[in-house]
Order: sequence, then structure tokens, then C-alpha cells
Amino acid sequence: MIKNLLLATAAIGLLAGCSKIEPEGEIAACTVADIVLTNGTVYTVNENNPTAQAIAIKNSKFIYVGDDEGAERYACGDANVIDLGGQAVYPGLIESHGHISGVGFREVNLNLQGIDSLAEMLAAVKEYADANPDQAWINGRGWIEKVWPEARFPNRQDLDAIVPDRPVTLRRADGHALVANTMALEAAGVTGTSENPVGGHINLDENGEPTGMLIDTAMRYMSGLIPRPTREQTKAAIQAGTERNVSLGWTSFQNAGSSYENFEMMKELHAEGKLAHRVYDAMGFGDSSARLIEEGAQIDPEDYLTVRDIKAVMDGALGSRGAAFIEPYADEDTVGLMRYTVGELTPMLIGALKAGIQVETHAIGDDANRKVLDAYEIALNTVPKSQRAVNDPRWRIEHAQNIQPEDVDRFIDLDIIPSMQASHAIGDLHFAGDRLGQERLANAYLWRTFIDKGAIIPGGSDQPVEIGDPRIEFYAAVARKDLDGYSGEGWHPELAVTREESLKMLTIWGAYAAFQENSLGSIEVGKWADVSVFDKDWMTIPLDQIMSSQNVLTIVHGDIKHQK
Repeated sequence: MIKNLLLATAAIGLLAGCSKIEPEGEIAACTVADIVLTNGTVYTVNENNPTAQAIAIKNSKFIYVGDDEGAERYACGDANVIDLGGQAVYPGLIESHGHISGVGFREVNLNLQGIDSLAEMLAAVKEYADANPDQAWINGRGWIEKVWPEARFPNRQDLDAIVPDRPVTLRRADGHALVANTMALEAAGVTGTSENPVGGHINLDENGEPTGMLIDTAMRYMSGLIPRPTREQTKAAIQAGTERNVSLGWTSFQNAGSSYENFEMMKELHAEGKLAHRVYDAMGFGDSSARLIEEGAQIDPEDYLTVRDIKAVMDGALGSRGAAFIEPYADEDTVGLMRYTVGELTPMLIGALKAGIQVETHAIGDDANRKVLDAYEIALNTVPKSQRAVNDPRWRIEHAQNIQPEDVDRFIDLDIIPSMQASHAIGDLHFAGDRLGQERLANAYLWRTFIDKGAIIPGGSDQPVEIGDPRIEFYAAVARKDLDGYSGEGWHPELAVTREESLKMLTIWGAYAAFQENSLGSIEVGKWADVSVFDKDWMTIPLDQIMSSQNVLTIVHGDIKHQK
């Protein structure tokens, strides 16, 4: 299986450049490195050489991994020698599922993340609206009601009371729902008799009038009305997103759903030296994915900016009851929303197989996961390996949050990668029991189950849905508790992972999921030099201290991108 394959490919050029004495008693000639890190606690994620003290980097690659004494032959001339003072060194951390432009826009626009009550959110929106009187449409993102004392979605009346004179649309943190005020609904022509689109829902009150909540594809009623950012604003947001990420320790970012327009902006930023970390890009299902299948992948030989993936979305999110389940929700008479049929996905999948394009599909509910597996299986059985551009397509299901036991085995049998974000579990624990009932929690966030069956799990955060902090992702996978140490009833702590596995989720397993395990994901001679350094050692400190650790150094492709 995949895990065994990774173990077998762990060492590339392990001993190259490690000689310290040649000949006996004589110090070897100096080989000037660009950067030498010494006196560190290095976790290589290389099974054959798991720990080290020092590393040397030259021409964007690791040229030495070993002890401090051996590093001396590289710490000469103009080498930038950094004494880490025992700090923890990890392979460059890989964000395996995020949305880079959304991360950037969250930084520069109305950011509602981390707000703890409806009243607090409304105050923040009013403050923003008052401070921006010339902004014709108030648009924000990041709210989530899971810990609000009001224990409900916001509604149009809430927004009307604070901004009655301009349209307001506020997207939920997961991106699968928004709330609009009356002016915005009227501008979009949304009424109590408006049609629910396939894969979407207009929430109505007891009088049959819109509450203001538009779920999943119903948000398209606002398309063309919410002012679109300019190209310059989008490009600046992408740059801001990458700069934020390297300050947290991320070195590589798998962008889950993009467009050729955004890809061109990333290429420009890279040429300008302003794309702070690597990007592995996935085109959104539709016109962009059709073009990718027709034109083929663009694979960067330096693994800095690549597009070879398609992102589809099968259902919605659990919190907004858009995730598609076999049985109805426990707290509402709905089974969620399915965006596509198996038949609608299958032609794209067949085309991707023939063109050598990877596919990743968002699926959260057990029915959505089952339907995606059905479509994958049909396509894989339709296109024999002799007709595939890539024998090993490494197709993925993103989130894979709730899965029936028999479908877990189908993941393994079909070699489908479950790409999962541990922070979803510690956020969802505050409401998942209400949404699903206790029985279905046994099928939720099955990290341990997948790993024990031989799968790998590329980890990430789904930022800006979640905060996007690698410390949270590492902690959540190991603790399976929220940041306050709380774990809900029936939350199955036995499904947590080890610290070693959690680190692999954020390094080598993420690299494998992007076909980059031979060049990224571990600290080995010959691999690209990506490094994340923290002032505390995640592998040994108490779990409740992980969030107090700080990223002190981020190196991407041999260049220092962040230093504290």
C-alpha cells in the first residue's frame, strides 16, 4: 500500500556529502554552503536517518544532513551559519488543502474569524461599515456560529438593524453559506418563491420569507452583484496569503480550486520573487478543468509552481447542513445537498485519466463520499492502464469526514487518498453530535482507521475555512480535542494519531499526494531545501504547550522567507 511505498522511498542520496575526515586525521576541504543550520534538533522524516543536529544547503538543495562536527566543512567562506540553540527543525510544512486567494482576502477585507458571539459579529460589521462609508456593498467572511451563545445562524433582520442602507453579504467560514441583508436579497431578486438551485437551498422563516441564509449553490444568486476584486487586488491578496503562510511555517501550499487567471498571477509573482512559497494548483471543475485536460499539466521541474490537478465539489458542509448523508440529519429533516450526479462527474474523470491529470473531490457526508467513490471506480474500470497517461493517478477525496465502514475499504481497494484536515474535527465536535447523532460519530474523522489500513493522510487546514495554523493541525491530529482540551461525548479519542504520524501528515504524506515525495517532504541530501524551525519541540513537549511554540525560521527552496 501507499504507506509501505513511502517507507521504501525514504532515502535519497543519504550519505552524499557526509564525509568528515579525508584522509585519516586531516580535515576535509571546505565546501562552502549557502546556509548551515547547527545545534538543532532535526526531525528528518527519513526512516533511515530520523534525527540529526545540523544541515547544510547549497543551490536550493540539502547537501548535508548529520551532526555538528560534520557540518563544519560547510560552515566556511561566505556561508550563512545559524546556531539554532537546540530549536526544533522539521521538513518544510506542507499545507495539503487551502485556498490561497481567500487567505489573502481574509487578511485585507472584513475578517470575521474568531468571533465568539452573534452580538460581537454584528458590532464588528457595524464598525467596518461606519469606517468605510463609501463602500457600496459590505462583504465579509469568517463567521461561524458553533460556539455562539445565541446558538443560531444570523438572519437578514440582524443585518438590517446595523446596516440598513447598503447591501451586506457575510460568508460563513466554511465558504458553503452566506447571510445577506434585505437590500442584498432584493438586489438579487430572492424571495420566498425563488427556486432552490440544484445543490443549494434558500432558508425560509415560518412565514415563508427568506431568512437571509443562502446555502451552497444558492449563493450564486449573488453572483455578479457582489463587487469583484480587480486583478491587481487579487494578485496582491495571493502575495499576502503566501507571506502570511511562511510566517507560520508553511513552505508549500496545495491550492484546492483555482483558475487559469489566478495561475497566471502566481506565475507573475514567482517571476517577480514575490510568491513566498511553493504552490501546487488545482483547477476548478468546469471550464478551467476542461482546458487543463485539453492542454495538459504544467509541471515545474523545481516543484515551485505546478498545475496538474482538478478540484470538484460533491456536497456542502456539515455546519450549514449541506453535507450529503444517506440518512437525514438528526436535528433537521434534510439529507443535505448533492451538487453532481455520478454521471455528471464520470466524463471528466475519464478525460483526466487519459490526460494524466490528478483529481481531488470535496466530499464530507457519507453519501457524498460513496457517490464520489462510485464515480472514481467507474472511471478507473473504464480506462485501462494502457490508456492512462499516468499509471498511478493518486486521486483524492478532500475532507472525507464521515464514511461508512464498507466505503473505508473501498478507499483502500481503489487506492484513493483521504486528504483530511484535523482542525475540522476539533471545530466540528461542538455541533457534530447534534447534526449526526452519537451513532454516526463512530464514522467521523477516521484518521487512525485509515492509517491502520495502510493509507496515508495528507494534512492541511482548509484555510481560510479554518485559521490555517500548522500548530493547530499538528495538535488536533494528536490530541483530538479542541484547543481548550475539550472532547465531546462519543468523540472516539482512539482515532487520534501519533506525533510521528501527525508530522508525516504535514510533510512526506502531503508531498506524496502531489507526486513530490522524491523531492520534498523530508530532510535528505538531494531534496529541495525546505525547512520549518520552531522554538519548541512538538515531538516532546506537552500537547498543551504546542500552541505557545513560535515559528522562528522558514526556508523555501534554499531561501530564508521568514526569520524571527
